[in-house]
Amino acid sequence: MKADSAAAQAGQVADSGRGFKTILKSYFYWTYSRGSFHYDVMVTLILLFIFVTPHLWNFGDRPRTEPGPSHPIVVSSDGGRGVVITVDAADVNTPAGATNSQVKRALRHAIEPVTGDDVYVQRWMTVTTPDGRLAWKVWAHK
Repeated sequence: MKADSAAAQAGQVADSGRGFKTILKSYFYWTYSRGSFHYDVMVTLILLFIFVTPHLWNFGDRPRTEPGPSHPIVVSSDGGRGVVITVDAADVNTPAGATNSQVKRALRHAIEPVTGDDVYVQRWMTVTTPDGRLAWKVWAHK
């Protein structure tokens, strides 16, 4: 036991005489034993990186500020070609007499909470839900 502590003290004394490049190399290869000064420095640097980095860098991951759909959105598979999404007509903001491109843009905006931003709306049609509400049935894929 005394021999181990004497060897550890000798190792720490030897560390003070080494060059900065050698110490950095030892940090990189994690050669220090647990409980030594340099080990504690490495752990402290890792913890600082983990807890300080999110406050310094803006990753742009903010919650959506606009409200989501007020009715449930039903998503089903289209046999491997994409998805079929049924969204309530009240959740789609289409102006009266809208053109196809306006309808497509409004449908894409309405299904974004489910599919994400990079979705392609292939086709759509209006349907009636089982409870009697008007809805849009949208075929889309990424």
